[in-house]
Amino acid sequence: MGRGRLRIYLGAAPGVGKTYAMLSEAHRRLERGTDCVVAFVEHHGRPRTEVMLHGLETVPRRELAYRGASFTEMDVDAVLARAPRVALVDELAHTNVPGSRNAKRWQDVEELLAAGIDVISTVNIQHLESLGDVVESITGVRQRETVPDEVVRRADQIELVDMSPQALRRRMAHGNVYRPDKVDAALSNYFRPGNLTALRELALLWVADRVDEYLREYRGEHRVSRIWGSRERIVVGLTGGPEGRTLIRRAARLAEKGAGGEVLALYIGRSDGLTSASPKELAVQRTLVEDLGGTFHHVVGDDVPAALLSFARGVNATQIVLGSSRRKSWQYVLGPGVGATVARESGPDLDVHIVTHEEVAKGRGLPVARGARLGRSRVVWGWLAGAGGPVLLTVLLTNVDVHLGLTNDMLLFLTLTVAAALIGGLFPALASALLGSLLLNWFFTPPVRRITIADPTNILALVIFVAVAVSVASVVDLAARRTHQAARLRAESEILSFLAGNVLRGETSLEALLERVRETFGMESAALLERAGDLEPWTCAGRVGLGRPLERPEDADVDVPVGDHMALALTGRVLPAEDRRVLAAFATQAAVVLDRRRLREEADRARSLAEGNRIRTALLAAVSHDLRTPLAGIKAAVSSLRSDDVSWSEEDEAELLAGIEDGADRLDHLVGNLLDMSRLQTGTVSTIVREIDLDEVVPMALGGVPEDSVELDIPETLPMVAVDPGLLERTVANIVENAVKYSPSGTPVLVSASALADRVEVRVVDRGPGVPDDAKERIFAPFQRYGDAPRGAGVGLGLAVARGFTEAMDGTLHAEDTPGGGLTMVLTLRAAAEKLGLPDHPDHPDLPDHPDRPDRTDVPDSERQAS
Repeated sequence: MGRGRLRIYLGAAPGVGKTYAMLSEAHRRLERGTDCVVAFVEHHGRPRTEVMLHGLETVPRRELAYRGASFTEMDVDAVLARAPRVALVDELAHTNVPGSRNAKRWQDVEELLAAGIDVISTVNIQHLESLGDVVESITGVRQRETVPDEVVRRADQIELVDMSPQALRRRMAHGNVYRPDKVDAALSNYFRPGNLTALRELALLWVADRVDEYLREYRGEHRVSRIWGSRERIVVGLTGGPEGRTLIRRAARLAEKGAGGEVLALYIGRSDGLTSASPKELAVQRTLVEDLGGTFHHVVGDDVPAALLSFARGVNATQIVLGSSRRKSWQYVLGPGVGATVARESGPDLDVHIVTHEEVAKGRGLPVARGARLGRSRVVWGWLAGAGGPVLLTVLLTNVDVHLGLTNDMLLFLTLTVAAALIGGLFPALASALLGSLLLNWFFTPPVRRITIADPTNILALVIFVAVAVSVASVVDLAARRTHQAARLRAESEILSFLAGNVLRGETSLEALLERVRETFGMESAALLERAGDLEPWTCAGRVGLGRPLERPEDADVDVPVGDHMALALTGRVLPAEDRRVLAAFATQAAVVLDRRRLREEADRARSLAEGNRIRTALLAAVSHDLRTPLAGIKAAVSSLRSDDVSWSEEDEAELLAGIEDGADRLDHLVGNLLDMSRLQTGTVSTIVREIDLDEVVPMALGGVPEDSVELDIPETLPMVAVDPGLLERTVANIVENAVKYSPSGTPVLVSASALADRVEVRVVDRGPGVPDDAKERIFAPFQRYGDAPRGAGVGLGLAVARGFTEAMDGTLHAEDTPGGGLTMVLTLRAAAEKLGLPDHPDHPDLPDHPDRPDRTDVPDSERQAS
């Protein structure tokens, strides 16, 4: 059975109509005969949504009891047993009630998909995990119920349910979303036009990114090379000169004019050394690009315009930004330049911007090196100079009355030979020398217009001319080849230096490294293949680029082995032999990156096992001593009471019973802390948050300490706090018990509270020995006790449990020095939304998804269903 398909309706805010759209789709499929059921849909009392449930089969929910209340959740087993073709599951980011099959609803959905059931679900943009910080900065509210982005990205279909902020506010004002008594508060807080506009933009951009991924996959599968201008991508051509910063800033401004614009800075290192880039300037420009939100790319190409256009089309760019040439006016006789060539060959689907700057026509600053690997145009010009130059010179000299003499004629022909060597290389120069010697013999050496030579000295002169011409051409060509090799080695060293630096610093992932390989050599795709043995099939450890995945290295255009069972495979074109040295270095580094990633994963697993082993060791130590101590006291007291040979008075019996009760209380407290620590370690702590006054909880937490050991200072004017009362009681109890334990006899512990902005602080002040600054964090670690605390005083979990519970309630707990000596524990809690003038919502205090439950404002969706 294949995996089911997931369709998600994504909205920018509650009330845009995600659930309504999902139910409408269910009715359409039902009319077509599709077996469709409602696995879990919450209509939130909205009449129009409730009407859409009519006519749809609903799978009964599962009832769960938690903390004395009854809740309902999706019954995964019942849905799997029913085995429909399509299941509707609302609120993908929902947190299930403790005791459910899975902790999150998206995990329930994964089970349904694995069973071959198609799922249609809904989620709001603010519940995506990666956008938590952004949403908090916009709305001032932190989302507690989130879903990993990858879960949503893996959906087979994502449909954006969009609505303008004005239309959504009108819908709310008409009572279609919340009850009338909640509408004003919602409109004035979370549903302000600015908030809704920002959230809508987030949703549109996120969906646009996902659509872009689909587009890249489609273009790769169908090998589409033409540019589809679906999104503004701007490629900035950099030379390494100072004008690069101007070009980058101009490209960033162009990108800002279009929503979702992207800037890609490209530096092309020519293997023939025709560029003179400053590594320092390139590093500055790389930093500037990244600061502006763009990316930096470095490739090698002999033909700069072709490499630039190839890169632009490969990334589906829509615009290219180039700077005006820095060449002097006379240098244009050598060619039109990169900018003009790119503009001429870009085609109608790619815009080219030529940007002026302060370095225009000031020259490149360094001499231009000539290489032996020449472009086609230079080879053509070299042959024209070598073959046509001597002919033109002969015509000129034979039609001028001035006779320069044979020596000067030879020097002029030698000049043409040197020019042919400089322009076209060795072979055009040899042709020039051979043709020049023949023309000199025929037209300028007596007897003229005959092959024979009358004067022997002229024969010697011609021989010397040919020898000098060939020698000069060889030297010029050798110098050009050495320049080419030096330039190529410099380009290779820059690439390898950058590669090694990133890998050694651990900054490059395997996919990023493969993308660098693909860009550097201009290939279509790059993949790292491996296998367990000689007879085992090849598997892909990482891949980037277009085309279909490779099943073995032999199917690639270029493959470089790395050891016996690993290979780097590239498709696109066959590379020359000299490129394999750099490619081999890339392949080795890719293997190193893969090994490092696996070692990191193994280290994480080992660290987790070591932490678990440390906790188990500490737990065994606690069980062997701290838990046995109260048990020994209880056993001794019970044995004494059951003794037949001793007659105990009522006072003695009362004392023994009191000892039993004290030991049982201590044992219950120790076991409770151990269980709480276990819940924190396994991440199963679930909070039921509601608004409550501190003076209702704090006094209840003091039951385990003597009455005269604590002083309370809790003002009645404090705002209510949004907490889980049970967790807060345990937190305060552990902090106070720890403070009483270390306070001097007769000196009570002070418990005070005060309001600070949208927070409420509870301070527990003792006059004990205090804790040094370097130990203030260690006292919150599990199984840690500071100083000379007696072994029977506990297992060192009280403060660790207190901090864990505090963080579960979105609070903080830290230690400070008490002025005059001692330690102060500062517990910071979130003030209730009602006191701040905000509407209520299960995930944050601004979103009242359940307006009919004002007394359960911060309970997760799953826990509000029981009200």
